Amino acid sequence: MPKKTDDKKEKMKISVHKVHAFLIVIALLIVILIGRIGYIQFVQGEWLKQKEYSQSTSNTIISAKRGTIYDRNKKALAMSAEVDTVSVNPQYIVVKKDGKIDEEATKERKEKLSKKFAEIFSLEYEEVLAKLNSTKSVETIVNKVETDKVNELRTWLKDNKISSGINIDEDTKRYYPYDNLASNLIGFCGASNQGLEGIELSYDDVLKGTNGKLTTAISVTQEAIPDQNEKYIAPENGSNIYLTIDSNIQGIVEKYLKQAVEEHNCKRGGNVVIMNPENGEILAMATYPNYNLNEPYTPNDSLKQGWENLSQQEQTNKLYNMWRNKAVVDTYEPGSTFKLITASIALEEDLVETDVAGDFYCGRRTASSK
Repeated sequence: MPKKTDDKKEKMKISVHKVHAFLIVIALLIVILIGRIGYIQFVQGEWLKQKEYSQSTSNTIISAKRGTIYDRNKKALAMSAEVDTVSVNPQYIVVKKDGKIDEEATKERKEKLSKKFAEIFSLEYEEVLAKLNSTKSVETIVNKVETDKVNELRTWLKDNKISSGINIDEDTKRYYPYDNLASNLIGFCGASNQGLEGIELSYDDVLKGTNGKLTTAISVTQEAIPDQNEKYIAPENGSNIYLTIDSNIQGIVEKYLKQAVEEHNCKRGGNVVIMNPENGEILAMATYPNYNLNEPYTPNDSLKQGWENLSQQEQTNKLYNMWRNKAVVDTYEPGSTFKLITASIALEEDLVETDVAGDFYCGRRTASSK
């Protein structure tokens, strides 16, 4: 009898140990689970929140309109026009049937889209098709195109019931109505409308303005979902600039500067500055050879010969030299204007007196007096 009782007690002890072990394991799992939840909540929480936000919302940058550059007579020398940029999300240009992607129909849609893009924007069909078949999340089809072409695309997309995966974003493009006029003075802008040379660079903070933003919720196919959380921040356009330059005088100066440089075979070119002597206003500032502001990366006539044989670095150096405003950047011996400084120093140090004949007479033309 005692033996059976001992066996029963032993079995009960084993059972109790098993229950304790089970409870300990459960407790450990609960602790690990709480720790994991805490890690996700407090350590990864902000990162996960931002990731979810970026996947479920679309932030469209609305470009500010760059300020206009006018001459003294309010004639526009540089202005901005509204254009659009077209891009695609290749993974969302699909055709679904019964909830599944129809590979054949998707292929046909991409081919059809590529043909239309190539037709409207004068692009190579094969290059466009490669972008639509890309594994990248976003591919730019064309930058800064005129509104009429984009409207034609919008109509075609609507008629063919294609909406997902195609992005049309508003943008602005810089135009220079007089091409070469005052090119080395005005300068030009880059692809993002940032000033790169001349007035465009020097007054970039004044001209560029502040971009706006449109935030909207989007579906898994990148289509906008209008809701109460949609936010629109209007862009602040840049300020206009009025130069003292007179475009009429500038045009005349450039015409005769070109004529003089070509007649006298001036290999280093030339520059002219016309100033109002009464107040110091610059009425014209010309450099020759100049360049077309609407095509700043195209070499001018003086650089075209042998251009293709130059290395990329040599071409870059030549372009930088072409853009230079020599009247401002290049140095030149002061000549007779420096005599005023010499005379002032002599008077300041009591080395000479005023109105003494011959003290400031320069009877021979030297390098410093030319």
